[in-house]
Amino acid sequence: MTRAIASMFLKSSWALAALSFGASFAPICLAADATAPPGGVIAFAMYSLHWATYHTHDKKQECPDGFNDGPREQYKALFPSDGQKRTLLDTQLRREVDVWFATAAPDKFGFHYATGPTALGMNLDGKIGPNDFTSPDGDKGIDNQLYRVLGCINGFEEGGNNDYFDDLYFPKYRYDRIVIVLTGVDSLNNSPHVEVTIARGLDPLLTDATGKQFIPGGTQRIDFLPGASFIRHLRGRISAGVLTTDPEDIAIPWSSFGVPTYEYLRAARFRLTLTPKGASGMLGGYTDIETFYVQTIKNHSTHDSSYGQLSQSSLYKALRHVADAYPDTHTGENTAVSSALLMKLVQVFIMPEAQSKLIAFEPKHYLTPYKGTPFQRPAAEEAREPGVPVAIAKAATATH
Repeated sequence: MTRAIASMFLKSSWALAALSFGASFAPICLAADATAPPGGVIAFAMYSLHWATYHTHDKKQECPDGFNDGPREQYKALFPSDGQKRTLLDTQLRREVDVWFATAAPDKFGFHYATGPTALGMNLDGKIGPNDFTSPDGDKGIDNQLYRVLGCINGFEEGGNNDYFDDLYFPKYRYDRIVIVLTGVDSLNNSPHVEVTIARGLDPLLTDATGKQFIPGGTQRIDFLPGASFIRHLRGRISAGVLTTDPEDIAIPWSSFGVPTYEYLRAARFRLTLTPKGASGMLGGYTDIETFYVQTIKNHSTHDSSYGQLSQSSLYKALRHVADAYPDTHTGENTAVSSALLMKLVQVFIMPEAQSKLIAFEPKHYLTPYKGTPFQRPAAEEAREPGVPVAIAKAATATH
């Protein structure tokens, strides 16, 4: 009897504590119906971001010729163990030159592009073209030419080497702490006019006891100093619980191994399913090629890229080949490639003073796309390297 009374007492105490705790935080909790955040404001911090690729079970439809070779396989093909003496300058350093001073010369190894009719992404141009995909849900006109390049590289498979490190370091590094703040939210189900601000947060994310599951309710300070150039204001709307935004050029901080780089997307737009606890969905846009490439080679050394069989120089050539937007005003060559990113976010709170400042904040300058190496290397120079097939060398000399 005594034990039963004690049990009832404990349960009552926990219930009172829960009520007391909830009441003390009532001003900042979402409404009971979970459709109208207090003050029309809700914020989310990103904890997962990676490039959208798609594969069927056996992957043969997307990669009928198999997956691409990486740096180790290409090195072995160029410099076999045949007893011939070679110098460091003519082997390892030459390959690093091909990485850091990549050109659009034809790929001496060939390249396996992803095929098949299906891809994740968005219809960025509002058209249905011959090179477009269909989404797994049946949407036509999907623009994701970046997937053609990444789809047959092991490191960019779902859960592959690049996805693994991106998902490991995005929650870990403060540099990568992307926060989006929604204001003017009448309802998380339907709001015709919503302001969306992208910024960089400064605080760790809350996790459960395992340290692996992210939980809502943490706070974030906003980086108004080094991170000011990442701040962007977008216009959007919520319909049936899905946030979409108008196209806008944005820069995203992106560091996998502590190297401060970023990605630059032109005409970027969000499509996120919202809940009171988090958001998930997609960021689509046209990825700037030079910025994408320099982020890749700075954050993933040749050694690291070998684990995902990512040949950086082959990647660059393939990117130039599929680029489908924003032609250079001088050369006419496209500088960006249609793409999509998958992302997950958890709900956070922004301190009121930072929130007010952020909504009105206009950076003194915005980040711009990377212009490429200041020491341009002619494609014909790469084509003259030892080991390049004669036909490829002639083609590169004739066309570049």
